[in-house]
Amino acid sequence: MCYAFKSQITSRKLLVINQPEVGKLIRELRFLTGLTQEQFAATLGVTYPTINLWENGRAKPSPLAMEKIEVQLHTIGDRGKELLKKYLAN
Repeated sequence: MCYAFKSQITSRKLLVINQPEVGKLIRELRFLTGLTQEQFAATLGVTYPTINLWENGRAKPSPLAMEKIEVQLHTIGDRGKELLKKYLAN
């Protein structure tokens, strides 16, 4: 038996922020949510060293990680929108 699966592809634009702004954004988001690097890593499904690399500008989040970060930003409401404006404007 053959099964066909339809994927739901959206034309939604990915959140793109350059280094070092993405590291600053992640740090500010973490502080606003009161999370340690370890706790924030757990919410995104990555490791603590990964968050540390991002925040210190030595690596950039993958597109999937950026989607999860964007969800976190929207979860905190107006504060998240302010952060997006601040870092997307650069």
